[in-house]
Amino acid sequence: MKITRTEATSRRHRRIRKKVEGTPERPRLAVFRSHKHIYAQVIDDVNQCTLAAASTLEKDLKEQLEAGTGSCDAATTIGRLVAERAREKGILQVVFDRGGKLYHGRVKAVADGAREAGLEF
Repeated sequence: MKITRTEATSRRHRRIRKKVEGTPERPRLAVFRSHKHIYAQVIDDVNQCTLAAASTLEKDLKEQLEAGTGSCDAATTIGRLVAERAREKGILQVVFDRGGKLYHGRVKAVADGAREAGLEF
């Protein structure tokens, strides 16, 4: 029986989440990538709360993005934005959760943008 792409992604995601957990000192930077948009959240799993978030659905950001919301440039911008918002709350270190997606393209661009803005992985 052949495994579909969705099943493979969810298997990878479950495998990753067994090992990666966000704490108040070092929260989890979770990335979700859809076909058109990308979302990033800094999550404290112990207290079950989102500390900072950014996505390409934000009105201000949509107008700034020239290449569209589904591009690597947009993903880098989201990475920078979520890192800035996290640093405002005093968060300097995170663990990266790629959400079962492969670490290349837009997922990697979010990570690179967050590193540029000063987050440590």
